[in-house]
Amino acid sequence: MATPMQELIGSPHPSISVILPVLNEQSHLESSVRSILSQDYKGPIEVILAIGPSKDKTLEIAERMASTDSRVVLVENPTGKTAAGLNLALRQSTNPVVVRVDAHAEIPENYLSLVVEVLNKSGAVNVGGVMAAIGETIFEKSVAGAMRSAFGVGASRFHTGGEAGPVDTVYLGAFRREALIAIGGFDERFTRAQDWELNFRLRENGGIIYFDPRLHVTYRPRSTVRALAKQYFEYGRWRRVVSRRHKGTINYRYLAPPVALLGFLASVVLGLLLSPILFIPAAIYTVFVLGASVKIASSLSEFFLLLLVLPTMHFAWGAGFISSPKTLVPSSE
Repeated sequence: MATPMQELIGSPHPSISVILPVLNEQSHLESSVRSILSQDYKGPIEVILAIGPSKDKTLEIAERMASTDSRVVLVENPTGKTAAGLNLALRQSTNPVVVRVDAHAEIPENYLSLVVEVLNKSGAVNVGGVMAAIGETIFEKSVAGAMRSAFGVGASRFHTGGEAGPVDTVYLGAFRREALIAIGGFDERFTRAQDWELNFRLRENGGIIYFDPRLHVTYRPRSTVRALAKQYFEYGRWRRVVSRRHKGTINYRYLAPPVALLGFLASVVLGLLLSPILFIPAAIYTVFVLGASVKIASSLSEFFLLLLVLPTMHFAWGAGFISSPKTLVPSSE
């Protein structure tokens, strides 16, 4: 039986606010917004851009789009932080459905129609689908392959696909606005892992988070090893913060990268100092990376890049998790 929160408001085509936190996105912003404005959805939509203090032409591009289409609304996000921008856009919105899209992502033309359908049928407070990583350069394609594979990121359905159903978290998300307001929106203390932390609170408040593989969002991977390492280091760092703040939310999948990092380093050091037999754990991981690269790669170039990409993702995430300081976000109010 659906609760009042689970009953979609009014018409079969409720008004939708699409919210985007935007910072230094001159390369992708226009195509991202165009993908939203060209939806086949029959109800009213607005696109709210929370613009941070960008160092490129992001603001100029956003102002031009807002001047030519009244559905595009700009709000200032002085801190440039993602969670703050999302909350500013949320407060600007009044529509019953709020859809989050990132400024470097693109949605297919039926995305909003599917969102409303899934919200109605599932009774969920948040629905999402597949983070469809697609690269342009050979390096980006290698990262995209790793991000779509359980060998690279574990078995999260929003990465690898799977059957529709309730999950712990989804990529980006499409929300019932009242559910977001009820829990106070995004926690602005979180630089990363805001989605996971938000979805935890939505579930704690009795809501359902629902995955549907028909909901595809095109994601553009990082373009350099350095950027990829920084991204995954921050992922690990902030996932540790979530596990501290919300006890019992950690699982074996999140422990795999730090265990792999510590095991690999210990194996190499002890193998050098004590006995070559102690190189075995490091050798096992190396064989795993080789096999995973063969499985994921679609070309010889991708295979060799994956030998670098996979350890970068695993070890950077693990290092971030291990080194995450308790001072980032206090464990209690």
